[in-house]
Amino acid sequence: MILVILASGRGSRLKKETANVPKCLVKINGITILEGLEKLYKYFNKVIIVSGYKYKLIKNRYSNSRIKVIINKKFRSTNMVYSLLLTKKYISSDLVVCYSDIFFDQSIIKKLIKINKTILPLNKNWLNIWKKRMSNKKIYKDAENVITKKFSVIHIGGKISKNNLPKLQFMGILKIKKNDFFKMNKIFKKRKNYKIDLTSFLNIFLKKNNLFFFKTSKFWYEFDTYNDLRVFKNQLKK
Repeated sequence: MILVILASGRGSRLKKETANVPKCLVKINGITILEGLEKLYKYFNKVIIVSGYKYKLIKNRYSNSRIKVIINKKFRSTNMVYSLLLTKKYISSDLVVCYSDIFFDQSIIKKLIKINKTILPLNKNWLNIWKKRMSNKKIYKDAENVITKKFSVIHIGGKISKNNLPKLQFMGILKIKKNDFFKMNKIFKKRKNYKIDLTSFLNIFLKKNNLFFFKTSKFWYEFDTYNDLRVFKNQLKK
């Protein structure tokens, strides 16, 4: 099993925090977000980090380890799907994809690994978390639509309808079967949209392929803004 961490972006909404380091190397109580993900490495045979902005800082960190660091030289003009598919020549088995700006309970990964499907966890406690991070107006702007049926995702991504918040939210974590990964690569090459975001791309993929999910209320937190850092630090003090 392979772990792919998508870490090519700057995280401009964190302002001065990412002036000299990529978003994943922002420190929270003395530990970088990326270091918080390192506890997951033990579950995988191979770990790949796709970097871009200030990539040398990440590359130097893992220069003497088994971690493979790939550089997305086009990180300013591309998005996460482009970064993900840069790994294709290293994909020899199923993989778990993870955003580099999240903290979460590692038991979620342990469950993902055991399921033999292309599948993602959806958080059912997300709204309680987001209300601590932002106003209701911003929640409607930042949250993404998710529609499910039984155990399958039938729509993901895109803006939500007013006064109709989804019960579940994508967490930036996804397991992809090896065959499905290469199906995704073909779809991406055909469409040639280098700026497509991951959820929009998954929505295209699931039209002709299966995308499964499971619900979780396990701890999950993402960092998009300076306020997210402040709120999280205050939560740790309690």
